[in-house]
Amino acid sequence: MPRITVGDAPQSSGSRYPAPFNKPCINRSWRRLGDAVGLTQFGVNLVKLPPGTWSSQRHWHSHEDEFVYVLAGELVLLTDAGEETLRPGDCAGFKGGVRDGHCLQNRTERDAEFLVVGSRHPADSGEYPDLDLVFTAGRYEGKGGFCHKDGTPY
Repeated sequence: MPRITVGDAPQSSGSRYPAPFNKPCINRSWRRLGDAVGLTQFGVNLVKLPPGTWSSQRHWHSHEDEFVYVLAGELVLLTDAGEETLRPGDCAGFKGGVRDGHCLQNRTERDAEFLVVGSRHPADSGEYPDLDLVFTAGRYEGKGGFCHKDGTPY
């Protein structure tokens, strides 16, 4: 079915990061809009960040492109270049293979919402430049996971 309402899309919340890296992201939630309409080549998620919550740890992808569009609230975008504020109507993109760690943080007292669109490249892996953490390929097949930068699994 091509048409859905947001409330019908599968919802997830929390963080998949190993402790203690999960703490700033634990209160995030998202609706898997792309999954709800059967998309397989790219994902579309509606993400909600309550006050004080991060979208993720600062990371980059080896193969996967990402695009974010802010719908409500105010978010701080952190990249290697520093910080900048994003408001409704602002957007940002991150090309796969570019080693520029990024994440969004809600530092306000109000909820923030944004759409994130990302390719689903099966070979995608990535790194968290501020942490001893990497993610390995295969997460779309249920095979990937988190490791230390030396390859030791968490």
